[in-house]
Amino acid sequence: MSTSPVTALEPAPIDWLARADAVAGLLADNAARHDTDDSFVAENYARLKDEGFFSAHVPAELGGGGADYAELAAVIRRLGSTCGSTALTYSMHSHLVAVAAWRWKHQNAPTDGLLKRVAAEDLVLVSSGGTDWLNSAGTATPVEGGFRITARKIFSSGCLAGDLLMTSAVYDDPEAGPTVLHFAVPFAAEGVAIRETWRVMGMRGTGSHDVELNEVFVPDAAIAGRRPKGKWHPLFHAISLLAFPLIYSAYVGVAEGARAKALEVARRRPADECLVQLVGEMENAFAAAEDALDRMIRLAETATPGPETTSRAMIGRTLVAGAAIRTVELALEVAGGAAFHRDLGLERAFRDVQGARFHPLQQKPQLRYTGRLALGLDIDG
Repeated sequence: MSTSPVTALEPAPIDWLARADAVAGLLADNAARHDTDDSFVAENYARLKDEGFFSAHVPAELGGGGADYAELAAVIRRLGSTCGSTALTYSMHSHLVAVAAWRWKHQNAPTDGLLKRVAAEDLVLVSSGGTDWLNSAGTATPVEGGFRITARKIFSSGCLAGDLLMTSAVYDDPEAGPTVLHFAVPFAAEGVAIRETWRVMGMRGTGSHDVELNEVFVPDAAIAGRRPKGKWHPLFHAISLLAFPLIYSAYVGVAEGARAKALEVARRRPADECLVQLVGEMENAFAAAEDALDRMIRLAETATPGPETTSRAMIGRTLVAGAAIRTVELALEVAGGAAFHRDLGLERAFRDVQGARFHPLQQKPQLRYTGRLALGLDIDG
């Protein structure tokens, strides 16, 4: 009698959005307190870690949760509808994982080591890229075996819970000229200090403090990339394509949560024509935010990084920001006087969504980039 070979059953894929729904209540319960206290959303981050969210987008074959890109964006949006600070901070970790995963899959880049560590060690990554951008900040001084880094990195969201700071500094190369070096620095390394400077209008719970690097040693082997200072580089086209749909998913989530609260209040009031029109305007604004974000996500899933896709991604970033901000503004009007009470949460959403203005490329630089590209001019000009 013959027997069929026994094959191991593959584990069922994780429903990450359902898992986000399950933690949403806890995030919402903590959000107002952290906003009031100007304190980091530590409990929310700890819960996300307990549930495996920090390795969710690491490919399954590298030990991670195997969430696809659109699912990750949906998770961030869902978190944002309950706690903008948690969602935005998590998006900063997530976009670093997304870029590393994309480069490993599509460019055969040696980023698998980092991704395996994120999965195996449950690492939390912290980005300094938004404030560094093309020019970077800080100095890299060559020493035997590597570099000494001196810098102050602002807007380091989640640094109080971070394991690795993914950052850069400028080396004045005698042959190539000012060169940006990219590397990771453990927060436990000698010379790394967090300066708790984060007292701001909105997104108060992100803990986006300054990280100070004082003569921190980075070995030559840890330098992951080099590029000319101030110039568009293929790495930044990949970042533009992959990072910003995730970051702006947090802001669409904030707008979504504000819209839901406003509708809840409005449904308890007489539906006069003024209210009906305001709700219609809010629905239009939110649909515009959703549509622009969806286009960004589809672009990230299908396009190849380059100047043209960067323009399209950054156009999306501007459109999403404007529509998300407008949605929350209209939510205040829809809710009426109730919106002025902090306990409702619309006041916090109004402050949080303003952060959408400040990530690169901000609107005016985006218009310049897109206009120069459309006219056939040098984007580095």
